[in-house]
Amino acid sequence: MTPASPVLIFDRPLLGARRRRAAKLGPSAFLLERAAQELSERLATVLRQFDRAVDLSTPGNAVKRALVRSGKVGIIVSAAPCTANVMTRTEPNGTRDADDGPAIIADQEVLPFREGSLDLVVSALSLQFANDLPGALVQIRRALKPDGLLLAALAGGDTLTELRQCFAAAEIETQGGISPRVIPFLDVREAGALLHRAGFALPVADVDRVIVRYSSAIALMHDLRAMGATNPLVERSRRALRRATLARVVQIYADRFSDPDKRIRATFEIVWLSGWAPHPAQQKPLAPGSAKRRLADALGVKEIPAGERTGS
Repeated sequence: MTPASPVLIFDRPLLGARRRRAAKLGPSAFLLERAAQELSERLATVLRQFDRAVDLSTPGNAVKRALVRSGKVGIIVSAAPCTANVMTRTEPNGTRDADDGPAIIADQEVLPFREGSLDLVVSALSLQFANDLPGALVQIRRALKPDGLLLAALAGGDTLTELRQCFAAAEIETQGGISPRVIPFLDVREAGALLHRAGFALPVADVDRVIVRYSSAIALMHDLRAMGATNPLVERSRRALRRATLARVVQIYADRFSDPDKRIRATFEIVWLSGWAPHPAQQKPLAPGSAKRRLADALGVKEIPAGERTGS
């Protein structure tokens, strides 16, 4: 029986082309810089060194520079498709960043690394574009050595919620229906389960929510274009956006999501994933019933038997 072909959600060549365009225009990298700083801080809490790390598909060099500054990582390899590794800073004299280091062409959905060959895999604001995220996580876990670490940031479920609502309302008004304008994002409540299913030990998922203010919805869209983050969905509408629809988006956004100073709000949610490749020396949860002290005693409260009502 022939295995089913993976569902294609994202137009990856289009995504690469838009990132190249963003690099030429001058990329908007404030979210990547924030993610890089947060990654560095999280890595600082880990009391160990990592001999071999891969920065997987992160646009630009912000994360790689953060790894260098951390002093915790030896060899750092950038791995990205040739169409995606484009938002690289260029110095005034035309040379590339001094900390570029080694790089390989690799798709985050088809990793070329040997099983158990990496100590650390990091990725910032890229894995949300994987057509098969569960499969990508499984490959990452297999590439990690026992007790190797994955630390990744993805765009989360509430990202651009205001823009999505405004586009839906405007298209219903002006066109009688809606088309997919913003990509589906990972829900943090599902993230931990994905890590567990991929075979990671000690999985953790949490959220960093960022509110950014803009002069208008048009300014927000310009910033998304400069991030290389405009609509890459395979099922996107190929028709040009109507002027009437765009005008309604701008008006609805201003009416629903503006502050007293008339500036609008845009939500960016960053979901952080961390998990370890299993190792016998890792901490494990205690077996049920193995506790040597009652919780009520530890809290200094009276234990109420199951089924007994309080306040009666």
